[in-house]
Amino acid sequence: MTHWSRIIFLIAVTTLSVTAGATDMVLIVSARNPVSILRVEQVAAIFLGQTARFPDGSEAVPLDQRVGSPLRDTFYLRVTGKSPALLKAYWSKMVFTGRGQPPAEAIDDAAVRRQVAANPELIGYIDRSALDDSVRPVVVKP
Repeated sequence: MTHWSRIIFLIAVTTLSVTAGATDMVLIVSARNPVSILRVEQVAAIFLGQTARFPDGSEAVPLDQRVGSPLRDTFYLRVTGKSPALLKAYWSKMVFTGRGQPPAEAIDDAAVRRQVAANPELIGYIDRSALDDSVRPVVVKP
């Protein structure tokens, strides 16, 4: 990313609670996970397989929406600046070189919420309307 595109990107991502069309997306962890705030770079590193830890040192396991989901496409564009094609190329290279595997996928918001609620190591993203007390939204700072 160039300097100016990074600045524009950071301005656009003040929090992950972004409105993307009609979608109000939130990053979530289990209600039992103490993480409440992450920087956008930390979220990107977790979801791109560059780190497997939350800032407190505990394990962080990303959980994706299914490939082709508009929520997934919006999430990666906002957090990593990668389009679906760039994300596919990134993971192809990571898998080919043996440096990583893409996150596991869940079929929809309800499945992401259930899995994240059951495992404090998981981190995912869902539409805000799917929130309940079993998970907690994480504030994402630029």
